Formats: sequence, structure tokens, C-alpha cells
Amino acid sequence: MGPLIVVAVLIGILLVILISNIHIVPQSKAYLIERLGAYHQTWRTGIHFKIPFIDRIAKRINLMEQVADYPPQPVITKDNVRMQIDTVVFFQITDCKLYAYGHTTPMAAIENLTATTLRNIIGELELDSTLTSRDIINTKMRSILDEATDPWGIKVTRVELKNIIPPREIQDAMEKQMKAERERREAILRAEGEKNSTILVAQGKKESKILEAEAEKQSQILRAEAIKESKIREAEGEAAAILSIQKATADGIRMINEADPAQGVIAIKSLEALEKVADGKATKIIIPSEIQNIAGLVSSIKEVATDSTAK
Repeated sequence: MGPLIVVAVLIGILLVILISNIHIVPQSKAYLIERLGAYHQTWRTGIHFKIPFIDRIAKRINLMEQVADYPPQPVITKDNVRMQIDTVVFFQITDCKLYAYGHTTPMAAIENLTATTLRNIIGELELDSTLTSRDIINTKMRSILDEATDPWGIKVTRVELKNIIPPREIQDAMEKQMKAERERREAILRAEGEKNSTILVAQGKKESKILEAEAEKQSQILRAEAIKESKIREAEGEAAAILSIQKATADGIRMINEADPAQGVIAIKSLEALEKVADGKATKIIIPSEIQNIAGLVSSIKEVATDSTAK
């Protein structure tokens, strides 16, 4: 029984050793394997077997994008203003071997490199440029850090200036400047508003006068047209009356001609017309020869009639 127990124990120990050397690498992870103290290979996602007592997992590396938030760094601008700048660096490990063997403390190296690069860039800018050129500073820092970290198997994807903290007196001056700028803009906006209001009122008065003038013009045109139409109707009425009188006269003449009146009737009518003429204010009356002949005829008739009566 003794040898069997020993064999069973040995088999159990062997199984435990074999099972313990089976490793599963999760997603976005990588294991750095050393064999007999030297780099052997890099395990990616999946199941792997490690030779007991020969291979070892030297480093477990995260392949996801990571962020390093560094404390505020003191910097001095070109115009000798001292300030604090807080930076954030986004990076990703692209080469596990270089990351493991390229530098003893790569994260500390990135922090120091970030501080040094930031001081160099800010030292070439004045305060106003520093406050308004964040994108330019971010781009320069990313380019410099990415190039410097390539031998360490690290790729810097982005750099952001998280916060810029100028001295207190500078902050007070900036707040006063911003307040003055806001007041200036407010005054400009108020003046623009008053100007626009005045212009609108003037335009309203102008348009009102134009409309009044147009209305008066239309009214005059309508009155002139009404007077013209009234005169036309009056003239048409007078013309119609004259035409009626002429027609009546023509009808009378026509009726007289059709009746063929005697000379006596004509003479009497002529005398009646002469009587009307004599009633006027004229001092001299010219009697046509025809009426004189008719008058002589009437006198002759009257004498004949008188003689007859005497006999």
C-alpha cells in the first residue's frame, strides 16, 4: 500500500502543477513571459501553458488606453508670470517588450518629461497667449511626448491642460478687465439699441408722412376725376338739351312747312317776334325788308277793310 500511496501523491502533485501552469489571458491584457530569466514571448488573449520552473510571467500589461493625471506644475511665462498648470496625459502601451525593458519606471519618466516639456513651451509664450492657446500647447506637448516615449513602447494619444492657475493678483486684474469689458459691451449694446430705436421711430414717421402724402395725392386725383366726370355729365346734359331744342325747332319748322301757312299768318308771327324784340333795351332796331313789305301789306288790307265798312 505504501508505494501506491506515494505514486498517487506524486500524480496528484503533478496534476496540480500542470493545472496551475495553465493560464487564460483576458481581453485587453498581455502577459510577458521570461524563460530562464530572458524574454521569451508575449501572451495575448486566450489560453496558454507555462513550463513549470522554467517559464515565468514577468509582467501583466494593460493594453487599454490609460490616463495619467499629474499634479499642478509651476511654470513661468515669457513675461515672468508664475503660474500652476495641471496636465492630463492619455497614453496606450503598444509594445509590451519595450515597455517592460525600455525603462525602469516609464510612468515616472512620462511625468517628468511632461513637466519639462510644459515648462519649455510656456517659457516661450506670454500670459495672454498661454490662456488663449491651449490647443496649440496640447498639440506641441502630444507631439513631443509621443516621440520621446516611442522607445518605451508607449504611444501618447492626447494631452490636455486641465487647469491653468495664475497668481491671485493676476486673477483679480483679469476679473476687473472682464468686468470692464462686459460693461463696455453692455454700453455698446445699449447705445446700439437706442440708435436702432431712434432709426425705427424716424423711419416710422417718414413712412407715415409718405402714406399721408400718397393718400392726399389719391384724394386730389379722385376729386379731379369726380369734377371732370361732373363737367362731362353737365356738358352732356347741355348738349342733350341743345339737341332737344334743335330737334324741337326742326320739328316745328317741319310741321310749319307741312302745314303750308298763309302769308297772313307768317306776317302776324313776324310782327309778334318784332314786338318781343322791341321790348328789349336796344335803342336802334333794324327791320328787315321782308317785314316792312309785310307791314305795308297789312296797312293796305286795313285801308281796304275800312273803305268797305264806310260804304
